[in-house]
Amino acid sequence: MSVPLPTIPADVAVTEPPATITDRLGRALHDLRVSVTDRCNFRCTYCMPREVFGPGYRFVPRADLLTFEEITRLARVFADLGARKIRLTGGEPLVRRDLPDLVRMLAGVPGIDDLAMTTNGSLLALHARALADAGLGRITVSLDSLDDAVFAQLNDVGMSVGRVVAGIEAAEAAGLGPIKIDAVVRRGVNEESIVPLALEGRRRGWIVRFIEYMDVGQTNGWRMEDVVPADEILDRIGRVLPFEPLSPAYPGEVATRFRYLDGDGELGIIASVTRPFCASCTRARLSAEGRLYLCLFGMRATDLRGPLRAGATDDDLRALVTGAWTRRTDRYSELRSDATVHLPRVEMSAIGG
Repeated sequence: MSVPLPTIPADVAVTEPPATITDRLGRALHDLRVSVTDRCNFRCTYCMPREVFGPGYRFVPRADLLTFEEITRLARVFADLGARKIRLTGGEPLVRRDLPDLVRMLAGVPGIDDLAMTTNGSLLALHARALADAGLGRITVSLDSLDDAVFAQLNDVGMSVGRVVAGIEAAEAAGLGPIKIDAVVRRGVNEESIVPLALEGRRRGWIVRFIEYMDVGQTNGWRMEDVVPADEILDRIGRVLPFEPLSPAYPGEVATRFRYLDGDGELGIIASVTRPFCASCTRARLSAEGRLYLCLFGMRATDLRGPLRAGATDDDLRALVTGAWTRRTDRYSELRSDATVHLPRVEMSAIGG
C-alpha cells in the first residue's frame, strides 16, 4: 500500500536546499573559519615569535578590517553555498572589541548550525557569559602545557596556566562545554606535558587534542626534527591511559578521535605532518582584512573586501567564492617536501590555524 506524499499549502514558502559546491578533488565547502583580527596578546613561538611580531610589526589597520556587518554578509554568502559551520579565530579573537555583537549577528545567519570559537583563553573569564548569551555554541582553548614555566616559555608573555584555566571554567559555567583543548607539541619544549594534559583533560571532561608542530607561515623556524609524531604522542598516552579509536564526528573532521577504554573521556590527534588529511578538507578561511584562503598553508588568496566595498551584489560575491572553490586543488600536507617548506605561505596569525 502506497502512502501519498503530503501537500504543501500554497501560502507556505518552500525553502530550497543550499547549494553545495565542490573543488577539483571533489571536496565540498562545509566550514568557514573567520579571523576577526591578526593581533594577539601572546607571542607563541610556533605562531607569532617575538623577534618578528615585535613593537615595529605592522598589523592590519583598523579601517582595513572587515566590519561585523561585512563579516555577517559574507557568512550569508558562504551559507548559501553550503557552509554549515563557522569558527571565529584570530590572532586572538577576544582582543577584538565587542565580539559578542558579532556572535549575535552570526547566530542569526540561516543555515549556520554550528558557531564556535578558538581562543588562547586569557580573556575568556571576562567574556564567556556574554558570548554564550549571544549564541556561541562551543569553545576551543589553546593550552600547550599545565606547567607554568613551560607555558610561559611557549606564550612568551608570562601568562599563567591558572588564568587560562579560570577562563575555561567560566566557559563551562556559561554552558559552552564540553571544552576542547588544543595543544601544539614541539620536540624539546613540551613533550613532557602530553600525559599531564591527557590526565587533566580526562579528570575535567575536556577533549584534549594534540597537534603536530606545523610549518605554517615562514617565521616559526619549523624543522622536521622538532615534530613529535602522532604515533609517539599516542604511545606516551597509551602507556598510562589505554584507548581505542572513535569514528569521526562529522565529514571532514581534522582530528582523529579516541576514547579511553573505561569509557571515561576522549582525546584527539591532529597530525597534519605525518598523517595528512587534505583529501577530506572542507575548510575555507577568511582573513581579518577579507581575503579568502583555501588552505592553512595558503600561498594565494581571493580578495572579497575590495569587491564588497565597491558595491558587489550577493550574486557577485557568491560567484567569486564559487570560482575560487571550484578551482581549488590545495593539498599542501600531502605534498610537503624539502622543496615546499620554504615556499611563501600566509602566517597562522592571519587566518587562525
